[in-house]
Amino acid sequence: MIETIAFYLFSAVLVASAVMVVFSKNPVHSVLFLILAFFNAAALFILLGAEFVAMILIIVYVGAVAVLFLFVVMMLDINFSELRRGINSYLPFGIFLGTVLFIELVFLVFQGWVAPQSVQLAAAAAPAPIAAEVSNTRALGQLIYTHYLYIFQVSGLILLVAMIGAIVLT
Repeated sequence: MIETIAFYLFSAVLVASAVMVVFSKNPVHSVLFLILAFFNAAALFILLGAEFVAMILIIVYVGAVAVLFLFVVMMLDINFSELRRGINSYLPFGIFLGTVLFIELVFLVFQGWVAPQSVQLAAAAAPAPIAAEVSNTRALGQLIYTHYLYIFQVSGLILLVAMIGAIVLT
């Protein structure tokens, strides 16, 4: 019962903070609502038993990305009233794009109800380890360092090249 209440509480705050990220007039407030959304998403991951993903979400996104956004927004002197003047010209395209995305989401939801056997077959294709035997972090490490070792090494190499490029540019 407590887990259900916590789930609905964290979900409601997450949705409300995500809405406030979009509709907040002050960009600094938007970034602060984004940080709140990240913390609530991490709390939901902890409720699911994915502690590693929750800590990575907090460390990487809150610790780096959101703080970077906050500093960039605070350092730039942007005239937001001038940017908002031409927003009405893009409104029809935005409504069209939102409608298309909504229709795609409706098709995605109804696909599971119309053909549930295809969803079950896709879920049965990937065997999962028994939760009592292997911790979350260990299962993730076993998967990355066995099946996806080369992809993991290539992504590390790409990050190394990007870091060297950023250092050379500065």
